[in-house]
Amino acid sequence: MFKFKDLNIWHVLILIICSIFFIPLIFIGGSILFGINENFYHLYENLLLDYALNSLYLVLGVSCLVTILGVSTALLVTYFDFFGKKFFQWALILPLAVPPYLLAYVFTEFFDFSGTANVFARNIFDLQNDVAIFPNIRTITGAVIVFGFTLYPYVYMISRVALMNIPASVIEASILLGRNKIFTFFNLSIPLIRPAIIAGLALVAMETLSDFGAVEHFAIPTFTTGIFRTWTGLYDLTTALQLSTMLLLVVFIFLAIERNSRNKIRYANSNYENNAYKPIQLKTYKSSIAFIICLLPVFIGFILPVLELINWATQIDNIFSNKVFTAASNTLFVASLAAFLTCLLALFINFSVRSLKIPQVFNDLLSLGYAVPGLILAVGITQMFTSIDFWIANSNFFITGSIIGLILAYIIKSYAISNNVLNSSYAGIPKSVDESAQTLGANKSRLLQEVHIPLLNTGLLTAFLLVLAELIKELPATLILRPFNFDTLSVSVYLLASEERMFQAAFPGLVIIGFGLIPIYFLNKLILNKNN
Repeated sequence: MFKFKDLNIWHVLILIICSIFFIPLIFIGGSILFGINENFYHLYENLLLDYALNSLYLVLGVSCLVTILGVSTALLVTYFDFFGKKFFQWALILPLAVPPYLLAYVFTEFFDFSGTANVFARNIFDLQNDVAIFPNIRTITGAVIVFGFTLYPYVYMISRVALMNIPASVIEASILLGRNKIFTFFNLSIPLIRPAIIAGLALVAMETLSDFGAVEHFAIPTFTTGIFRTWTGLYDLTTALQLSTMLLLVVFIFLAIERNSRNKIRYANSNYENNAYKPIQLKTYKSSIAFIICLLPVFIGFILPVLELINWATQIDNIFSNKVFTAASNTLFVASLAAFLTCLLALFINFSVRSLKIPQVFNDLLSLGYAVPGLILAVGITQMFTSIDFWIANSNFFITGSIIGLILAYIIKSYAISNNVLNSSYAGIPKSVDESAQTLGANKSRLLQEVHIPLLNTGLLTAFLLVLAELIKELPATLILRPFNFDTLSVSVYLLASEERMFQAAFPGLVIIGFGLIPIYFLNKLILNKNN
């Protein structure tokens, strides 16, 4: 048990780091102490109910769609053999590389009156030019489709791993007792993986609630668009902070559900040996049906947007313009710097927990940042930096509007990713290695530099690439905290799409997807290792 007398310089340093992580949230929560002004009353009477209902409709609709897509595909690739199964095992994760806001931009243009879909339909059916087969996609239903086909891999991956953890003996016992295979799959397997499904749905709900780009493009009033418009339209940071507090409470509820469900997954599977169930061979039309079911989400969530973006990019004379090059350079600079600092921080914290007897609770607290929506985090950091600038006003040095805020937001948002990778990597290093090094006279510094870091090279590189890919896609925090005239790829795509210049936005969008494929590679390796 940790005692106050054991407090040392390392504890103080980590407490300072935790404070930096949580001060923005304290500023957000503390906004309720400033009282309610006229703008909040206006929002309460006219818009707040719309924000709540639209957010609720989105979460419910997306949850239903991702459950159908994620669980059905996980069942098929786990329990059945059919044509294309090896391809779909990894291809079903590909839509994670496409940010929801990017798919929203593609769908808007693709299903527009003069878009590819309607033009193709008119040519096929020889219809008049004033006929539109496909309706307007800028609706809540359209948003549900966009979120569903980009976020279902969360449910698919967690469900599939949980299904692979169900022992073959459990499935075979049900069949020997006279239950048919369909009954066994739907009445035994799905209840057993229910905690995994709930955990995946909680992650999807947090992603849906924190999105800004897609709902803003579809003109759907939600909490995130309300916070942004209150701040930038009404110039009322206090009310924006109060709205952020309300959304943050809901997000933390889903975070608690996700954590609780994850614990149940570990508990449910701890008493079983993992002996894989032999898949059932599907033939003829059954194999074709399974192929189509798995192809549909991959085609809509990844293949279609990529093909359409390539089509648009080829129609631009100069896709490698100076603006695109500058945006790409800015993106790689700030994302690489933040990824490096995040991995460095995760290495220091994990080393401190392992070798300096720092309580694990500090690591767990720092990892909570991933659940905070980027827009809310940006609001909190802006308020914090504004207060700091007020205190140091006489120094002629201001940090509000600098790149420091953007890097801080990136580190807070992505720390959990690097921490999970390094935590797993550290678990593979026996404690006897540390003991042997210390016996040979190595102090803590040499232990880290000459023993741990060489052994963690692969983990550090993996964490860096995963964080880099995640930060390149980040939009709301980047949009708000970027310095003046500092555009990144995601901001460039957002600004071009808001001006309906989708062809110019195509190439930056493809670059974002390309970087988004990096974590897909590692996720696929993890699932394959689990399967083997």
